Amino acid sequence: MTEHDGDEAQVGTGTTGEAVEATETAIPELVIISGMSGAGRSTAAKCLEDLGWFVVDNLPPALIPTMVELGARSQGNVARIAVVVDVRGRRFFDNLRESLADLDVKNVTRRIVFLESSDDALVRRFESVRRPHPLQGDGRIVDGIAAERDLLRELRGDADLVIDTSSLNVHELRAKMDAQFAGDEEPELRATVMSFGYKYGLPVDADLVVDCRFLPNPHWVPELRPFTGLNEEVSNYVFSRPGAKEFLDQYTELLQLIARGYRREGKRYVTIAVGCTGGKHRSVAMSEKLASRLASEGVETVVVHRDMGRE
Repeated sequence: MTEHDGDEAQVGTGTTGEAVEATETAIPELVIISGMSGAGRSTAAKCLEDLGWFVVDNLPPALIPTMVELGARSQGNVARIAVVVDVRGRRFFDNLRESLADLDVKNVTRRIVFLESSDDALVRRFESVRRPHPLQGDGRIVDGIAAERDLLRELRGDADLVIDTSSLNVHELRAKMDAQFAGDEEPELRATVMSFGYKYGLPVDADLVVDCRFLPNPHWVPELRPFTGLNEEVSNYVFSRPGAKEFLDQYTELLQLIARGYRREGKRYVTIAVGCTGGKHRSVAMSEKLASRLASEGVETVVVHRDMGRE
């Protein structure tokens, strides 16, 4: 940052109007990466760095507006900034809310990406690298995880994008980040429609949950049992049952209403989880149709079938 000191001095010595104009014409886009230790924050940050973002790790939240201001003075050289905020800077978390409010006043386009993972997955990861959790102190790893969840609960609720990495490898996490940030232009709203099986648990990163267990299960039809909801015969069976098409039509209308609200509130990402018993037939077929409907309404949509390959 030393090489820009002269430029910064020139902006500062101009008139107030000139300084404001320089800042307003080049305010960087901001992404705040946070989440559970061991959930993949470093991988997410590295992905954005590879996409051309200026990444700052472990930046105290109180300094985020300053970082944005410095980026605005870079004459367009720093157009996108990603900062990693985590428990290493936990004493600064009291300043985070104030910093976010300051950014909103300055009309900074900012998003919060929260990396989530299950307790079991986090314990395995810490044990595999033989490192303590940063908050466990003299206790166990699970004690540190519990303390961190409590500390980050409010931030998770404010997040624009929550990614559950419990079952993701590094390449899959990078693919998710690429899907969200690699485009040249940001869409108004991006949706992930995820089918799942209730017997394997609810997706922790779901914003909305849809239950398809009210429909007859193709599992009990011998000729359909081996196939999935991607099969045309299974899909036709599901949508020939009473209530299936009506549910799809009415839930699509509800999502249109919700999507308009999300846009007004500046929310850019939504994960819609569609569940049935095993995540193989009904939820898969419904997810595909629902995603198609959303795409036809101008919502950029990605379909994920979490449990389709399980026995």
